[in-house]
Amino acid sequence: MAEGDTILRLARRLDSALAGDIVAASAPNPKGQAAGVEQLNGLQLEGAEARGKHLLLHFGELVLHSHLGMSGAWDLYGLGAPWRRPHASAWVVLEGAGQNAVQFGGPTLRVLPVGRLRRDPQLTRLGPDVLAPGFDPAAVATAMQTDPGREIGDALLDQRLVAGIGNVFKSEACFAAEIDPWRPVGDLSDLELLTVLECARERMLHSVASGRDRPAIYRRRGPCPRCGGAVSSRGQGETNRVTFWCPDCQS
Repeated sequence: MAEGDTILRLARRLDSALAGDIVAASAPNPKGQAAGVEQLNGLQLEGAEARGKHLLLHFGELVLHSHLGMSGAWDLYGLGAPWRRPHASAWVVLEGAGQNAVQFGGPTLRVLPVGRLRRDPQLTRLGPDVLAPGFDPAAVATAMQTDPGREIGDALLDQRLVAGIGNVFKSEACFAAEIDPWRPVGDLSDLELLTVLECARERMLHSVASGRDRPAIYRRRGPCPRCGGAVSSRGQGETNRVTFWCPDCQS
């Protein structure tokens, strides 16, 4: 699943490629047609915004809301360049002055009136964006402490508490902070909670800046890069998302 770093990087790429352009919008696939993508035809893309794992493209009084989930993707192509997937499978095509932005798949694609953003349940229930300039880890730590029995690895994935962290950076943040992802939130000190949140933010911002982030522990094949111990993995939380950790140095 695309995490917040991927979406922020994508928003910046779309801004650079298309912001200010009057776009020709089309929806070759029926999914895009059902979302009302053609309403955007002839409108100016004012800008792209990342909110956690959600992408918002602003067109004046209308907003295109995209969530890529496990299988969705946005691609940018030069005009006339070949696509890596069939044209008929594209849910959205936004043709600008010099590039096409094309979206394939994903669980969420909607065109919304801009006024609805302030009350839309998918967006208003999101916690603070871990990559936002004014991110306050102390406020998130306080919110997490309302459920002290919850494991920290599971709490980091709750988008209502903190938006943008996914399975990769859940494992990476706990590893960087040397915290066992199975420890209950109530067992962690304030400093430990702040540290794991700050590690998630730092690693994700590094990924945004560098274009890619090589995980230290996630899907690690081989010994722990810090202590040489055996890396473990198993499902965690109600969604059973696989957590990777080193029992030796994250005890």
